Amino acid sequence: MTVPEYSPLDENEDWPTHGEYEYTRFYHTKAREFSEHLPPSFDYIVIGAGPIGAALAFKLALDHPTQQILIVEQNWDEPDRIVGELMQPAGCQALELLGLGRVFSGIGAVPVHGYYIAYGGKQLYVPYPLKPNGKPFRGVSFHHGRLVMNLRAACKSLSNITCLEASAVELIRDSGESVRGVCVAMRDNQKVQKKVTARVTFVCDGISSQFRKVLNPEPVDLISHFCGLVLEHEPVATADYFTGPAGATHLRADPLTQKENPLPMPHNGHVLLDGVGPVLLYQMSERETRILADIPGPSLPSDGTQLRALVRDSLARAAPKHLYPVLHSRLMDAVDGAQRLRCIGSKFIPATANRIPGALWIGDALNVRHPLTGGGMTIGMWDVVHLCQQIAKEDRSPRALSRATAQWQWDRRSRALVVNTLSVALHALFAAADSPDMCLLREACFNYLSRGSFYTMHPSGFLSGLFPSPLLLLFHFFSVALLAVAMRLGDTNAGFLPMRCFSAGRTLWVAACVILPFMWRELRP
Repeated sequence: MTVPEYSPLDENEDWPTHGEYEYTRFYHTKAREFSEHLPPSFDYIVIGAGPIGAALAFKLALDHPTQQILIVEQNWDEPDRIVGELMQPAGCQALELLGLGRVFSGIGAVPVHGYYIAYGGKQLYVPYPLKPNGKPFRGVSFHHGRLVMNLRAACKSLSNITCLEASAVELIRDSGESVRGVCVAMRDNQKVQKKVTARVTFVCDGISSQFRKVLNPEPVDLISHFCGLVLEHEPVATADYFTGPAGATHLRADPLTQKENPLPMPHNGHVLLDGVGPVLLYQMSERETRILADIPGPSLPSDGTQLRALVRDSLARAAPKHLYPVLHSRLMDAVDGAQRLRCIGSKFIPATANRIPGALWIGDALNVRHPLTGGGMTIGMWDVVHLCQQIAKEDRSPRALSRATAQWQWDRRSRALVVNTLSVALHALFAAADSPDMCLLREACFNYLSRGSFYTMHPSGFLSGLFPSPLLLLFHFFSVALLAVAMRLGDTNAGFLPMRCFSAGRTLWVAACVILPFMWRELRP
C-alpha cells in the first residue's frame, strides 16, 4: 500500500527541529478574560483549547477569514498530562494539511522512527512505513503541554479568533433541541454568566468532556490505568540506532554510561510486554523519557504503597536485570524516587452519530480509544482535516451543515475504526496474563511481526495511522489467529491431537471475540 508524501517534518534526518516557530511571540500572550463586553454572537464556537480544539479553531479561521471564531478554555496555562505525548506519522500529515506542520519546532520534540518490542527475552524492531521516495515516515514525541501552547499561540496570532478564558457551563438549546451556543461563566465566579450564540458549536473538551452525555448517555467503563513516571538522563551519544534497518531486527543499543539515555533504541517507542501489563517508554525530549506502566482492570490498589510495589514489580519484570542492566537500574531508581505516581484511566468510547443540530462533537469528546498505541491525537487531527474540508464545500444553511456532518462521519470512519480497534484489541492481547488462549495469541502476534516484510510493515501502517483499511486489519489479525492455531496443533506437549484441535478452535473463537465486537461498535454510527 502506498502512502501519499507530504513535506518533511524536519530538515535533519537524525535530530529534531529546534528552529524558530512562526508563532513563538504569541506563546505567552494572555487570553481574553470574561467580561460583559464579550460579543453576544459568533460564527463558530469551539469549546476546549486542547490540541484538537486549537487546531480546529486555527483552520476555521484560516479558511474563513471574514468569520469570527470564539474558542473557550477554562485555563490557558500550560497543561500537564501523562498521555498525549506522541504524534503518529499520520497525525503529522494532518498537521501539515492544517497549516501547522512547524508546530513541533522550539519545544524540544524528538522524532520517532518506529517501535522496539520486547517479549519473553526476545526483541524485534517495527519501523514506520516508507514514503514513495524510499525515506521512512516519522512520528514525534514531546511534552504535551508545550505542544498545546504552540497550537494555542497559532490561534492567538489570528485576529478573527477570540481566545476566551472562561468556563463553558451549558449548551444553549432551543425548543426544538437544536444547540444555539453556549453559556460561559467567569473562571473564578461561576455565578457571573453570559450566553453566546453561534451558527455551529464544536465540542472539543477532551476525554473528560462534560457535554458528552448530551450526545452519548451510555456509561463508560475503565479498561485499565496507566501509571506515569519521568526518567531523566543525558542525551544519547550516537545516532547509529535512530532509524534502524528496514524490517524486523534484534539489534539493541547499549548506553555508554550510567547517565546516558538507557533506552535500547533511542528515538523509537518501546513496548515491553513481560510486565503486569504493557510498559511503554518514549522520549519527551533528549533528556527526559516517559514511563507508562499499564495496570489492567477497572481499579487500582487503594494503598499508595501497594500501588508503588505493583508498578515496581511490573517494571522489573518488563526490563529484567540480566537483559537490560542499565535500564533496569534506572527504572527502579525512577519508581523509588518518585514523590507520587500519576495515574490516568484508559477507556474505550466508540463514536456516536451526531443527531443534535447546531453542535458537533469532535476529538476525545466524541471518540476515545486505549492510549496503548498512541493514536488519539492522530484521529483527532484527521477529524479536523475532514471536517474543515466538508465545511469549506457547503454554504451556511442548516441543511448544508447536516450534509457536511454526515459526509464527515463517513470520511473519518475507516481511519478511526482501524486505530481504535487496534488499540483495544492489542491491549486485550498484551494485558491478559491468565488466559492461555490470549497468551498464545500474544506469542503468535510477536512471531508474526518478527517475520519482516509486509508481516511487519502493514501492522506498522495500522499503528502509525497511515493504512486506514479495516479489511486489511482483519486480514492480518486473523492471520495471527491462524498462526496461533498452527502453533497449537504443532505443539505435541499440548495433549492428543483431538484435544489440540479443540484448543485451536477455541483460540480462533477467542480471537474473533477480541476484535469483532469492537469493530462492530465502531461501525454502528
